[in-house]
Amino acid sequence: MKFCSIASGSSGNCIYAGSAGTSVLIDAGISGKRIEQGLGMIEQSTGDIDGILVTHEHSDHIKGVGVLARRYGIPIYGTRGTLGALGKMTTVGKIPEEQLHVIEADHPFAIGDLTIEPFAISHDAAEPVGYRISHNGKCAAVATDMGCYDEQTIRYLSGLDVLLLESNHDVHMLEAGPYPYYLKRRILGEKGHLSNETAGQLLGRVLHEGIRNIYLGHLSRENNYEALAYETVRDEVTLGDNPWKADDFKITIAHRDRPAEPVIF
Repeated sequence: MKFCSIASGSSGNCIYAGSAGTSVLIDAGISGKRIEQGLGMIEQSTGDIDGILVTHEHSDHIKGVGVLARRYGIPIYGTRGTLGALGKMTTVGKIPEEQLHVIEADHPFAIGDLTIEPFAISHDAAEPVGYRISHNGKCAAVATDMGCYDEQTIRYLSGLDVLLLESNHDVHMLEAGPYPYYLKRRILGEKGHLSNETAGQLLGRVLHEGIRNIYLGHLSRENNYEALAYETVRDEVTLGDNPWKADDFKITIAHRDRPAEPVIF
């Protein structure tokens, strides 16, 4: 399998995952042009994408969905709530009905030779999900836009080879920053986003000796920065109630404005 974050951040998200025979995107929250350029940088073609898995309908996850769906005839997968909300967004435009595929959390499905497992996440969207993707015993998952996590989340994020995990904000930066009070409460709430500390705590619950790469993603432009997210998550892993040290694993940042280093596993 190949896995690569094309873009990850509060301003736009798009992740590539694929085997030798099947390729998918998890979200398309940047322009079609940027997606095409990003895929080209990792030697993939937009025309070969077999599906776009939409986590939820917020603009930083769906900006390029309509353009790519119409230009290349790519099937779009999402929960009933997500696709319903997507259909009401004029910025996305009309997507042909036959390209829309309803999926459900906890109901695996296949795209080519990939097994896709959607799982429910806690976020202020219509019916949001994360995705676990498997091929020939190898697994990767994308888990962002979560205000909190539970044992079900941990189950889906266990036994992975590659994980892209949200590390959205530093709590102190957010509380002292310029955001209005209601927005701070939203981000900090159970349907908001994971802080650096909480991301590190969750990571400590799912680490195992076989995991190859961990990407920290969906960093806030205003309330976080890469070095802070990286060091905070590493500290939570090393000092947490788990048998691991941060140096035992490859932890990197999924950048907002360029592809991260792809991993083949």
